[in-house]
Amino acid sequence: AAMDPALLSLSLLLALPSAALENGLARTPPMGWLAWERFRCNVDCAGDPRNCISETLFLEMAERLVEDGWRDLGYTYLNIDDCWAAKQRDDEGRLLPDPQRFPSGIKALADYIHARGLKLGIYGDLGTHTCGGYPGTTLDLVELDAQTFAEWGVDMLKLDGCYSSAPEQAQGYPEMARALNATGRPIVYSCSWPAYQGGLPPKVNYTILAEVCNLWRNYDDIQDSWDSVLSILDWFSENQDVLQPASGPGHWNDPDMLIIGNFGLSYEQSRSQMALWTVMAAPLLMSTDLRTISPSAKEILQNRLMIQINQDPLGIQGRRIVKEKSHIEVFLRPLSQNASALVFFSRRTDMPFPYTTSLAKLHFPEDAVYEVQDVYSGEIISGLKTGDNFSVTINPSGVVMWYLYPTVLPVQPWHVVRAPGEGFLL
Repeated sequence: AAMDPALLSLSLLLALPSAALENGLARTPPMGWLAWERFRCNVDCAGDPRNCISETLFLEMAERLVEDGWRDLGYTYLNIDDCWAAKQRDDEGRLLPDPQRFPSGIKALADYIHARGLKLGIYGDLGTHTCGGYPGTTLDLVELDAQTFAEWGVDMLKLDGCYSSAPEQAQGYPEMARALNATGRPIVYSCSWPAYQGGLPPKVNYTILAEVCNLWRNYDDIQDSWDSVLSILDWFSENQDVLQPASGPGHWNDPDMLIIGNFGLSYEQSRSQMALWTVMAAPLLMSTDLRTISPSAKEILQNRLMIQINQDPLGIQGRRIVKEKSHIEVFLRPLSQNASALVFFSRRTDMPFPYTTSLAKLHFPEDAVYEVQDVYSGEIISGLKTGDNFSVTINPSGVVMWYLYPTVLPVQPWHVVRAPGEGFLL
């Protein structure tokens, strides 16, 4: 007998939460390196051997991650993006790496990377072709490709959505989650699903998404410019009531790569991207040339306190809580053990701006006393009471970031309430 359509859709909905079967991965935002923004689809290994998508590039980045201290700070994923594959599958229908550019194969690359305490990420696309025109993973190939990636020793899959329809995505993204779990290999699953559906309800159901994917791209690709960073920040801030509750241990909003160390951001803007991505509990996936990165960019990306805040085990995504007419914005992220991170961000373009406020105005609990550490300068302010006025001087397109931990707790515990439009209230 045919099942009643309403019952069928209900049974499908009930089946979805087990789609990802909580895989226990990405309990904090993944950290590492991703090829795309900096190296794109450069396959000209004859003309540009140092910068083309090839095993040499990934071997060299692996060495840098280990030798220059990145791995030990938590940057452990080394992720291949589009344009790694051969243009045709093999006779058994399996994906193959391009034989000229990856002559040793992906498994050998994975073994090399694992031997150095790193993890390997790879890219696929739920469609007829990848965005770069390489073989895609159509619905009939989901299981085969999941098995192939597992056999190669892949630790993360980014599944893009070019050349696929909304119904194919609705079926295929959960199917890949099931297929990855069925391999028995722990593989972090990064989905581009919501980005192809506009990133917002009703087209995007974040409850289902959090059951299917470990992280997901919500919005446009980042480009190497400050305008691009701001457009992403604006979209995330304007839609934080929808996005912020969807994020947490094992399932993260992904505003895309860190472009610090490239060409488009000033020093102040680089510090701002790092602070804002950290307060948003974003994955920290660098896309820059680690062989030539400047000391100042490296210092920003390797800030230990910043990384500690990003990796906070509570996994609460921060919110913009203040937007001033003076073009100063304040972001707050609650952390474990009653600590907090505050980012004071200036959109001004004239000169450094002294911003005066108090913790009381930022909805901190009464009667508390805090020790404050400036995340970038390391300066410590002791004995800051909730009612005390203070000033921070913020450079144009820059930030001041504070890590606050209570030395005297308030009488009433500080309960975090996610209230639409109001940030964190008492």
